[in-house]
Amino acid sequence: MSGVTSPRRPLNVSLPADLVAEAKQLGVNVSQACEQGVRAKVKEARSEAWLQENAEAIKAYNEHIEKNGMTLAEFRPAFD
Repeated sequence: MSGVTSPRRPLNVSLPADLVAEAKQLGVNVSQACEQGVRAKVKEARSEAWLQENAEAIKAYNEHIEKNGMTLAEFRPAFD
């Protein structure tokens, strides 16, 4: 998402009671923790979707590199 704050939407979430109690005891903001977790999962899902959508192109590129080598490879420093 962009840096622009989108409108908030109230949502009911079911969590284990002991986890909520411990979070409250430790001063963890459950709403923020849930948001961070959902953001992380969305990012992961986007990455997976991108990889699936581009799998054919990635495979073709890798095959091209295996067959022809990297472009301008002779100008790259050697790492031994």
